[in-house]
Amino acid sequence: MLSRLDSSLEGIDAVFLDLDGTIYLGGKPIDGALEFLERLKVRGIKRFFLSNNSSKSVDQYLEKLTKMGISASSEDILLSTHDLLSWLKREGVTETYLVGTEGMGDMLREDGVRTASKEPQYVVLGYDTEITYEKLSMASIYLHNGVPMVASHPDMVCPSPDGGLPDTGAYMELFEATTGVRPAHVCGKPNAGMILHKIEELGLKPSRCAMVGDRLYTDMEMADRAGVHGILVLSGEATASDADAANQTPSLIVDSVASLV
Repeated sequence: MLSRLDSSLEGIDAVFLDLDGTIYLGGKPIDGALEFLERLKVRGIKRFFLSNNSSKSVDQYLEKLTKMGISASSEDILLSTHDLLSWLKREGVTETYLVGTEGMGDMLREDGVRTASKEPQYVVLGYDTEITYEKLSMASIYLHNGVPMVASHPDMVCPSPDGGLPDTGAYMELFEATTGVRPAHVCGKPNAGMILHKIEELGLKPSRCAMVGDRLYTDMEMADRAGVHGILVLSGEATASDADAANQTPSLIVDSVASLV
């Protein structure tokens, strides 16, 4: 059983921070986020940035964070695309048809996975902010012909300053409506492996780590599965009423990361 946790984060050695809706919205840091990150540094609490958003590569995330005044290295970034690549490797998949961005495609190709195969083993579905009807049509044809699908993550919406935008989960619904096919596997949060491999690598105890995020069905669900503290922020997707109605009980609920440490 996890110990009590308050906004001081006393007893926490490392935090895993969601990005969209937690550290920033769109291209702007959430008020108080930069100061929060500085307080973590002063306290000596390790921090890692964790995102289901597969639309960007690690380098693109680093560039975005740098522009916001946030210093990070590639080792600090954990993406659903990393989880996807691990799954593809375990399954021996090298031939795919990708519905995803060029940034995501770069990561797959650098790992030896073809993304525009004429004979794909899987249709790979990511958060495609460069979606075209040609991609939707070609993927649908492959699915109708019995090619299975794997998705990078289940998020229905991506938070933005103007409201939720259609994310991978919404694309899943589209493909099910047109082909009747659901993904054979969905990577990313809430799979506990997204953070447990890093916790084990660092030699830390899950009970002394925390997942900070704005989604109940991914961030808080993963915290439950991994045995880490779940800290729900209300600066993105989830609302206070969502939290009241949910099955999960986060260790802590705050308006934003500005309230922490």
